[in-house]
Amino acid sequence: MALLTFELPDGTTRRVDVVQVLNAGYAGRSQEDVAAHVAELAELGVPAPSVIPALYPVAPYLAQHTDQVSVQHGRTSGEAEWALVVDADGDVLLTAACDHTDRDLEVHGVAWSKNAGPDVLARQAWRLADVQERLDDLTLRAWVSHAGRETAIQDGTLAELLTPGYWVEVLRERGDLRPGTVLISGTIPMAGGVDQFADRWRVELGDPATGAVIELAYDVVPMAEPIG
Repeated sequence: MALLTFELPDGTTRRVDVVQVLNAGYAGRSQEDVAAHVAELAELGVPAPSVIPALYPVAPYLAQHTDQVSVQHGRTSGEAEWALVVDADGDVLLTAACDHTDRDLEVHGVAWSKNAGPDVLARQAWRLADVQERLDDLTLRAWVSHAGRETAIQDGTLAELLTPGYWVEVLRERGDLRPGTVLISGTIPMAGGVDQFADRWRVELGDPATGAVIELAYDVVPMAEPIG
């Protein structure tokens, strides 16, 4: 398991012992956006899913607060996402997340690739109930850096994705709406012509109504070459 701690806007904290992580995929509301994401992945050799939306179980220890992700090669990348987190009291939190994925492994199996890197979560969160009335207006953005130069790669709103309420109902029907569950939303399209294989990722979940922002960022660090 993983132990995560989230700070809420009122300064209180919620500790979460993660017992399961589920990563949604191909979860856009627009079929055009879903088709665009399928096409993005097809360019990397990833076959189309058999079911849309998809849901991939991920090892609980891969849900992390971290400023650094170690990788074995240069073809890994993140994805701007939001996450639902069920805390110890059964309250549902909303935060920013970045699903760091091994793109070389993805061509052999999406579920495998999701388990080859962490789901990085921000250290701040909002109660889902507190932003429920304006969820579609929340912004989701990502930037990548190459040699210190930052470029925007994703820019959208939660209106582009299946709603948190949709996934709450899926979790409830599965019997998974319980403390320690983390669900990652799936992502929005990436900008064309931007190199996703970056040495730093930054993701921001914003609330235009209040100006509040939840942000995470991490460096992508190559591991040493294997011996043997």
